[in-house]
Amino acid sequence: MELYVRSESVVSRVIAGETLIVPIRKGVGDLASIYSLNAVGTTVWDAVASPCTKEEIMDRVQQQFDGDRQEIQRDVESFLAEMQSAGLIAPAGASAPL
Repeated sequence: MELYVRSESVVSRVIAGETLIVPIRKGVGDLASIYSLNAVGTTVWDAVASPCTKEEIMDRVQQQFDGDRQEIQRDVESFLAEMQSAGLIAPAGASAPL
């Protein structure tokens, strides 16, 4: 079962209730690639602070937000794919290159 975790090549902060993620390239923040997350995205981001499965992420989202399980699964899978493509998360044990 695949585990997801935050990439070691990003930093994140909550500012005025908004989660911001900044990729780090060669030791410097890439300010042209700042990501801003909504409440659901923040729930996923909080979940991947330590390695967890897609099912665990979906459970956390479902606990905090109303929604059909299939809809949550589709949205979480899509969001994880986008985050992985952007290098913000990686399979546990790997560090996503930026």
